[in-house]
Amino acid sequence: MFVRRKHNKSGSCSIQVVAKVDGKYRVQKSFGSSSDEAVLASLEQKAKQWANEHEFGEDLFAPDGAADYDAMMAGIGQDQLRLVGPDLIMPKEKVDKGDYWKIAAASLVGLFIPQMTFLMAITLTSAIDTAIIGTLGPIFTMFFAFFFLGEPITGKKAGGVALSFAGILFLIFNSVHAGGAAVTSPRVIVLLLVNILSFSLYLGLFRPLISKYSVVTLMKWTFLFSLIVSLPISAKDLVSTDFMSIPITVRWEIGYLIFFATFVAYFLIPYGQKFIRPTLVSMYSYVQPIIAAIVSILSGIDTLTWQKALASTLVVGGVILVSRSRAATIQHK
Repeated sequence: MFVRRKHNKSGSCSIQVVAKVDGKYRVQKSFGSSSDEAVLASLEQKAKQWANEHEFGEDLFAPDGAADYDAMMAGIGQDQLRLVGPDLIMPKEKVDKGDYWKIAAASLVGLFIPQMTFLMAITLTSAIDTAIIGTLGPIFTMFFAFFFLGEPITGKKAGGVALSFAGILFLIFNSVHAGGAAVTSPRVIVLLLVNILSFSLYLGLFRPLISKYSVVTLMKWTFLFSLIVSLPISAKDLVSTDFMSIPITVRWEIGYLIFFATFVAYFLIPYGQKFIRPTLVSMYSYVQPIIAAIVSILSGIDTLTWQKALASTLVVGGVILVSRSRAATIQHK
């Protein structure tokens, strides 16, 4: 992915981010045009930052990419198919009739709404704004767990959340460069807030249900209900999309998101919820920006600085503090 100046017939230059996808160069995003060198330099800086933020999987979310939000929602259905194998091997587990609506609600707030709002917002905002709003997740979860489950807010827990929160904000604001990305619109901010609130509610409200059934049983019905809800939205695109024309690289990226970021992640999260409290589960989301920073450093996109090292120390310290709080673990039966 690189930034280029495209000379126009009018004499001005357009600033574009271009990437090579499946052997062809495609424009990923245009940042405007001008004949003024100072304006062009500013646009180039914005384009470089955007390119760095979207370096991995850029063609997956490209404006002209074949894998738009509706098509990607079909990944929920793929995950449902992958559950057939484990379900055939594992012992059959009966679900109480009164719990089906609870599983449907958990599917809605824990899978469908977070996936939908994220895919709608990701191409309309910067990674910085997404990360900032994402830091609210453990805070919301802590209060939801307090109100719905009676999980106490101890000094260690509140202190650990605050410590990691400070570390993440320190990392984010020290990663902002001059001439940053365009301002995120209020609509996108609302989408990101709904995303965080919805998943935090899932963690804070549905732990008793998650503890009651095996992960395979729970995920089988969760993905099934999500598939039923998503089909009316994505059916038209599923029928009209020419899947054979999707570039190989995009297919691999979609496969990664479906299998690792959705299928594996949504198996491990409820498994962890059986042993540790919702706040601690959500706290591990603070590790994500640290992992992103490490990947960026290893790939040569970013460099290791004392700010990143300090932020990582604060985040890890906060997670350890919460894990040592009086209400961190659950007696698993």
